[in-house]
Amino acid sequence: MVIRKATLDDYDELCGLIAEVDELHRINLPQRFREPEGPTREWDYLRSVITDENVGFFVAEDDGELVGFVHVVVRDSRDIPILVPRRYAFIDSIAVREELRGTGIGRVLMERAHEWATSMGATEMELNVFEFNEDAVAFYLKLGYRTVCREMSKPLQRREERD
Repeated sequence: MVIRKATLDDYDELCGLIAEVDELHRINLPQRFREPEGPTREWDYLRSVITDENVGFFVAEDDGELVGFVHVVVRDSRDIPILVPRRYAFIDSIAVREELRGTGIGRVLMERAHEWATSMGATEMELNVFEFNEDAVAFYLKLGYRTVCREMSKPLQRREERD
C-alpha cells in the first residue's frame, strides 16, 4: 500500500469513496444530507481542494486502486482576545473502502495527516464526528483523540405546525 498526495487523475475513484461516506451520512441524518443530483463532488471543488497549499489531501492506493483518503486543512485561530493564537489542523474527512475498514488503512492515513500538519506548523489536530458513527468515534479514541466540545441540535417547529 502506498500513501501519496491526491491528484486530479484520482477524481473518479475519489468520488466513489466519498459517495460511500456520503451515503452513511444520508442514511443516518436525512434531515441534513441528501442525494446529490450530479457527481458527489464537483470537479472544480476537488481541484480547488487538491491544489490548495493549506490542504493535505492524501490517498491510500493498493495495487493501483484507491482504498482510502484523508482530507486535512491547516487553520489559524481567529484573532480575538480570548483565544490563544495557534495554528492547528482539521480533518475535513477521511474514508476507507467499507470492506477494508479495520485493516489499519485509516490509522496510516491519519499518521500521514499528522505528519503533514506538523510540517505545516500545526500544533494540534481537530475533527468532528457524528454521534451515530460509533465505529469512527471508537477509531478516533483509539488514536488518542478526546472530546473537547459537543455540538447539539434540536428540530424547530414553525408556529403553524404547532397550532
